[in-house]
Amino acid sequence: MHGGRTGAVRNATAGHPLKCHIAPRDAVRMPALPWEPLPSPPPSRRLRIRPASEADLSALHDLDAELFPDFTYPYFVLRQFFDVYAEDLLLLDDGSSLCGYVLSATTPDGRRSWVLGLGVTKDLRGQGQGRRLMREALHELRNRDVREVWLSVEPANDAAIALYGSLGFVHQGSRKDYFGPDEHRLLMMLRL
Repeated sequence: MHGGRTGAVRNATAGHPLKCHIAPRDAVRMPALPWEPLPSPPPSRRLRIRPASEADLSALHDLDAELFPDFTYPYFVLRQFFDVYAEDLLLLDDGSSLCGYVLSATTPDGRRSWVLGLGVTKDLRGQGQGRRLMREALHELRNRDVREVWLSVEPANDAAIALYGSLGFVHQGSRKDYFGPDEHRLLMMLRL
């Protein structure tokens, strides 16, 4: 055999299928690819969790509309949430845009908090970013001696229910028409 181990099989000897002649590498013509090569993957986004600032409110409103088109908070409500609960509003930021947020509201006695919103953009779902946001929010609440965290979730949102359950939230019952007619919710609670 000449040409080493690389090259194309030119002819197999009749009756001896394992005996073959290998053509030299430079004699082989590769067919043109019937497809375009895949583009290089984009550089990985560096996602960081940070507190919200007043300058984020417009982008946060746009993100909320993208994440929750049927339940978007009006801008003035987000503004007031920021004024009252700024320490409970964390953002997921890739350096050029907001990719997610978690908002909770703690009662005046500081013992109970409600998660009012948690979401990440579609391209980041299933990658653990919602979990990161929730864990950071729970860490902050625990550091402030909050004892219970409550939330409501749409009964058909299996992914969210599974996420909350994996974080230790326990089902506390169902509420019919919680957000108005036919807007039922499950209530879940975590003791910190």
